[in-house]
Amino acid sequence: MIYAADSHSYLKVKGKPFPSLIDVTIDDLSAGLESGLFTSVDLVNAYVARIMEVNDTLHAVAELNPDALAIAAELDTMRSKGQNLGPLHGVPILIKNNIATNDKMNNTAGSWSLVGAKVGEDSMMAKKLRQAGAIILGKSNLSQWANYRSSNSSNGWSAYGGQVYGAYYPSMDPSGSSSGSGVASALGLALASLGTETSGSIVSPSQKGNLVGIKPTVGLTSRHLVIPISEHQDTVGPMARTVKDAAYILEAIAGYDPKDNYTKAIPHCGKIPDYIGALDVNGLQGARIGIPYNILPTSNSTEMVAYYNAINVMKGAGATIVAANFLNGSASTSSVVLDADFVSNLASYFAELTFNPNNMQGLADMRKFTQTFALEEYPDRDTAIWDEALALGYNNSDSRFWEGLQQNYYAGGEAGLLGAIERNKVDTIILPTSISANRAAIVGAPIVTVPLGFYPNGTSVATTSRGLVTTAPNVPFGLSFLGGKFTEATLIKLAYAFEQKTMVRNKVQPYLVPTTELGDIAEF
Repeated sequence: MIYAADSHSYLKVKGKPFPSLIDVTIDDLSAGLESGLFTSVDLVNAYVARIMEVNDTLHAVAELNPDALAIAAELDTMRSKGQNLGPLHGVPILIKNNIATNDKMNNTAGSWSLVGAKVGEDSMMAKKLRQAGAIILGKSNLSQWANYRSSNSSNGWSAYGGQVYGAYYPSMDPSGSSSGSGVASALGLALASLGTETSGSIVSPSQKGNLVGIKPTVGLTSRHLVIPISEHQDTVGPMARTVKDAAYILEAIAGYDPKDNYTKAIPHCGKIPDYIGALDVNGLQGARIGIPYNILPTSNSTEMVAYYNAINVMKGAGATIVAANFLNGSASTSSVVLDADFVSNLASYFAELTFNPNNMQGLADMRKFTQTFALEEYPDRDTAIWDEALALGYNNSDSRFWEGLQQNYYAGGEAGLLGAIERNKVDTIILPTSISANRAAIVGAPIVTVPLGFYPNGTSVATTSRGLVTTAPNVPFGLSFLGGKFTEATLIKLAYAFEQKTMVRNKVQPYLVPTTELGDIAEF
């Protein structure tokens, strides 16, 4: 590995100029593969070498797909015969270690209880990636149980995968729960990654990785055979270095799945928009951008200064800035929704396992295993969230659950995000990513986060009780575009235009970068 000051972004493959794997895009890889400059086998070997360079330090990848090279060779053969499955053909992608695959890889949510467990088929997310020609390179580490176990754990820690560290400062908090997905995409350990979000788990690690993260509308992407928290809030989306790459991946994974009835809500009889066609460098021209002044922090912080500068950039690009206050920005929400959903949804996932090595039937079994298996680090890392869920005494079929759900729908609907969008006829509400997640989560609305800035030199270093660095020089932060349900195409257009105007991602490099490049592999 090398320090950022020594890093380069433009190299050569077989004597021809080609971007570094920390900067490369899907279009770059597709063109190089199609021209024969390198193969998908070369790509897998290069990415695996990069993972091996940094994984002992950052723990971003939980396990590699032992079939990745064989799959790459098959896709290379298809290409040589004129068969091309699309822009993702032969491109390696990592997926979070809660998205099931029917292969030799585990799907554990970071728990030893599910090591060796098997499913009878791929999750729809894995299936769609394969259908698009992507190579599932491995499973990225995560905050255990998608950050839904403990009150005193740390972002990025799992019993199975260890502690993920962020890429922009030593011992950096990577945020979570898609922690490894964020770090891997930031460092070019794969072209991009899939994450999952219930509230913040894509957008927050994306901002900490200086990435684009798309948290789709609940129901745009299938959750079948994804280890759940809440059917009302869970969603799966891409974490990539550019808006265009994230759009390519979203287009590949979105769509109806008969095994996830929430996908029946996709508009236009399930037809997925042309997200790549939505990209427009002038997309901010004429857009109505909503600013919810009454819920914004009043501090003059680094993030808020950058946020108001972003408003000026959009105004300069032809957008109309609209005051779009929330009717009740402090409307109360209910924790019952996640707790009761988790009790029901986890049991449903366990019931789908074709091999269940520790006979997990529900949350009570999981808590007992976790509290008695030494590698789960209990009681140092408690089970407080599960204790609360089990203490409810009911699941999501109870009338008390529906009361809590309606409370959330009001807080995020009429009183919150959706009401502000509708009343003010805006295309998006923009917020600092650090305060955006729950505003959309409680009503299943989409978010696209893009890089906004970095903490400057001289910033005081702040740490958590477990020693993870939360604020320091060069730690990134993001800007979120929030929208109404199934408005991803609009959000992508706006986010792309802002990205192209600012190109924030290029301004700071991670503090360490793998040295292996495609030219090191493809030359031989």
